[in-house]
Amino acid sequence: MGSRPLPLRIYTLAANLLAPLAYRRVRAKLLAHGTERARLRERLGHATAARPDGRLIWFHAASVGESLSVLRLIEHMGHTDANWNFLITSGTATSGKVLSNRLPPRCQHQFAPLDSRAAVGRFLTHWRPDLAVFVESEFWPQMLGMTHAAGVPMALLNARISDRSMRGWKRFDRTARHLLGMFTLIHCQDRRTEANLHDLGLDHARAGRNLKSLSGPLPHDADALARMHEALGARPLWLASSTHPGEDEIMLAAHARLLERWPDLLLILVPRHPERTPDIDALIAAAGLSATRRTTGALPDARTQIYLADTLGETGLWYRLSPITCLCGSFVPVGGHNPYEPAHAGSALLHGPLHANFADTYGELRAAVASTEVEDASDLAEAVAGLLADPAALDGAQARIETFAHAQEDALDALALDLSALIDPV
Repeated sequence: MGSRPLPLRIYTLAANLLAPLAYRRVRAKLLAHGTERARLRERLGHATAARPDGRLIWFHAASVGESLSVLRLIEHMGHTDANWNFLITSGTATSGKVLSNRLPPRCQHQFAPLDSRAAVGRFLTHWRPDLAVFVESEFWPQMLGMTHAAGVPMALLNARISDRSMRGWKRFDRTARHLLGMFTLIHCQDRRTEANLHDLGLDHARAGRNLKSLSGPLPHDADALARMHEALGARPLWLASSTHPGEDEIMLAAHARLLERWPDLLLILVPRHPERTPDIDALIAAAGLSATRRTTGALPDARTQIYLADTLGETGLWYRLSPITCLCGSFVPVGGHNPYEPAHAGSALLHGPLHANFADTYGELRAAVASTEVEDASDLAEAVAGLLADPAALDGAQARIETFAHAQEDALDALALDLSALIDPV
């Protein structure tokens, strides 16, 4: 690998010096989100679980979305070889909570160590992984460097580097090549990332299926689904999922138009960040609409026009319940969200025009006539109305999106084989 570039040497010195301050900050965040005190020291590399016997594959992901994207791959690999065990690390309290109820067999979760020599050293000494798999763009220099120095094979899955990020990487191209050159396998989620990494001299980077396309349907509580069906009866409904600031207004305006034709229509509105609930409540009140909040425990009744799903971990329930989904994060410059989640549930998909984070995927959806892109509240209302008014059109849209989702399955085998080859080279 050669000597470390100067920016990495400066970073390492600063990261090690500032580690105590960084720990105080992340400790406070974890506590604020209800993390058990006993688990706080995981961020310092102290394990709170024993290393299992046999081979251990370590997956590291930044937060909820990245963590969930690898669970099905872990489950698949676990079925392939009963001697493999799995560890998944992430940094946020939310990811820890969501993963706690969804871990596959022989898999455990720990909070990732801070990027300091002491914390990463403790972590590697205890866990001794046989393979390290990093997800998307989680590049902590000391974590990567010390894992590589320990002789652990390393893979980067679902790599995503935007054109904007690439401009920053090119300013420090030697540093980028040094870090990313540690990966024996680089799997890119789109061809844009593949091209950008090739420009950096990383010719072994290869585009493949977006890992999130392989994650399968989100789980849902069957009893909760039955209770919702009973409460709604034959009422028509649609879903606005993962809204960001600036998008709730669009959803509410579209719903107000739709209510003129379907007075009993229900909108289930799921904010990406439930802590925004008070702001959304105010928007609903200003629009003159009536709402019920999921966190109150109440189900929608005949007077409920908006059901504000302000909980975490129930998105799979809403996708399974609603025949129509408008996937947000695509009407404001967020970059879009994972369309495979509603697709696996067979919910007809609408979305806005801003989806750069999933550009290849939305291109494939368009080619398969498996989603509908809308520009604003007026377009959205018209698209939802077209599906509500024409059951055959709705059935066709649901069938096409479900077919699109199922077509991604074969890539799991290929990805599992590529990873296993890093442990057992042919």
